[in-house]
Amino acid sequence: MKTLTKHLGGASLLLASVLGLAGCYSSSQEGKAVAAATPAPPTTTIGVTIDDSVLTSKVKSALLGDELVKSMDIKVETYKGEVMLSGYVNNAAQIERSLSVAQAVTGVQSVNNKLSVKEGSESVGNKIDDSVITTRVKSAIMGDASLKSGEVAVITRKGEVQLSGFVDSELQMAHAAAVAKGVDGVLGVENHLAIKK
Repeated sequence: MKTLTKHLGGASLLLASVLGLAGCYSSSQEGKAVAAATPAPPTTTIGVTIDDSVLTSKVKSALLGDELVKSMDIKVETYKGEVMLSGYVNNAAQIERSLSVAQAVTGVQSVNNKLSVKEGSESVGNKIDDSVITTRVKSAIMGDASLKSGEVAVITRKGEVQLSGFVDSELQMAHAAAVAKGVDGVLGVENHLAIKK
């Protein structure tokens, strides 16, 4: 009887071990399936990041050197040669000129236009309020661990916040807009963020 109990105990231990390992294998396969279903964010090399920074500087310099658009508050973001222009200008001619200036810069693959025409005049009080709101939104985005704040530009005009730049997913786009909307003083959010390709 002792021998039978000893063998059953050993068999039970062996069965428990096998089932435990099978469960671990199954869980690891499920994890792999989920990981495979979730696309990894696009990667960039240090060289591409440096190239994009240089390209951003060249486009900003070209815009500052142009008489028609040099005084405008135009944000420039670049990802893998794609340049995004955002901000506010006085008229459609300034949008067209900004686009042509950016496209003429060597190395620019494409230009994504997110510029808006200003509506009405803005008072000094509006400008101060907008600066405070912009700072609050930038701080909220920087404080959010799920957003790479260095890649989200923020401009405010009359309480309307404009977000631009490049993010990894639609989820980050929506989350950035939600974070901005939650900031005190924000009247609305124009979400011009683009997903990295």
